[in-house]
Amino acid sequence: MDLLRIWVKAPQLHNADIVIFGECVELVNPEIFEKLSKNRVVLTYCPEAEGPLSYGKLASIIRSSKPKSIWIVTIDGSPHCLTLHAALNEALYILNEDIERKHYVLVDGKDLVKISPDTVRIARYLHIVNDLLKKNSEVLSDLMKHSLEYKYYCERFKA
Repeated sequence: MDLLRIWVKAPQLHNADIVIFGECVELVNPEIFEKLSKNRVVLTYCPEAEGPLSYGKLASIIRSSKPKSIWIVTIDGSPHCLTLHAALNEALYILNEDIERKHYVLVDGKDLVKISPDTVRIARYLHIVNDLLKKNSEVLSDLMKHSLEYKYYCERFKA
């Protein structure tokens, strides 16, 4: 079910364990989609197609249905998917709630990696990311392994 198309007080959301997938996760890795879907209410959302509407919708679901937990699972490296992780942090902050939450990213379409809510918070502050990069420039070699855009940039302009 699409996140934006479910009623915030739908009975299946009440006191539920919810997983919200970036819409393309099922297509990219159906095995992980199936594994994480077990015994959870599954919602999907595409921040690129539907914009920042998830912020208010997540807050309304949390306030209206009091889920036990919410997991977010997206594709790593997508600037759009990052907003879904940020939306969950922001909704819990606005509501002053502390429910169980987990953030996961699918690296290169195959490896599921759990990330902390603090990782999401830092990603929103580019000046902090910039300072971290200055202190740890060796992470650019990791970026080269995953980012086609960075690889293209290095081949074309840094050579």
